[in-house]
Amino acid sequence: MESIKKKLQEAEVKANLLFNEIEIRGIITPGKTEKEINEEIFGLAKELFGIEKYWHKRIVRTGENTLRPYDDNPPDLTVQEDDILFLDFGPIFEDWEADFGRTYVIGNDPHKIKLKDDIEKAWYETKAWFEKQTSLTGAEFHKYILDVAKNYGWEYGGQLGGHLIGQFPHERLEPKNYGLYVHPENPNDMFLPDAAGNKRHWILEIHFVDREENIGGFFEQLLT
Repeated sequence: MESIKKKLQEAEVKANLLFNEIEIRGIITPGKTEKEINEEIFGLAKELFGIEKYWHKRIVRTGENTLRPYDDNPPDLTVQEDDILFLDFGPIFEDWEADFGRTYVIGNDPHKIKLKDDIEKAWYETKAWFEKQTSLTGAEFHKYILDVAKNYGWEYGGQLGGHLIGQFPHERLEPKNYGLYVHPENPNDMFLPDAAGNKRHWILEIHFVDREENIGGFFEQLLT
């Protein structure tokens, strides 16, 4: 239904406003730990939108932790000068889910800036390709994303390339069942409707890494 798409888009607009305010207020600065930044963003989201509920764990990762995929729980690091950092937050706005991820470079390191820029360009390139498809399995889409990473000269950083999103709580599967994820073990067509006959809506996430330099970056938002 169009109203579902509209609600998800409205939630994403608010998530974007939240992330813009994070930059305006200078929350991301050297000397703070990931946990401190996480707690400041939580307080900001509550101040701006009354948000206290998130549908997945809030992620702030800097330095070598930017290599780590979602499921990991690495030790708390402190942001350094000339560092790279990414955020991955899933706030719930009036029972509608958003999932938003961005990368930030502190300083002027050209390699880190290129990584950040490439991830964003790759996200929009992948979205444009997806919009031309009429049938596509999660496994096929995942392979395409891995090929995009190689084309940009990076390694893909995690198992997932995206997932379902919707009204909280969205459709869930048993653990290790990847039928609602952009994952190499998902043989299902992403364009099939849900159990209620509604169009499914997806999040696309791009996570590129450079394991030699111990850095990674992330970009995530609504795909459909």
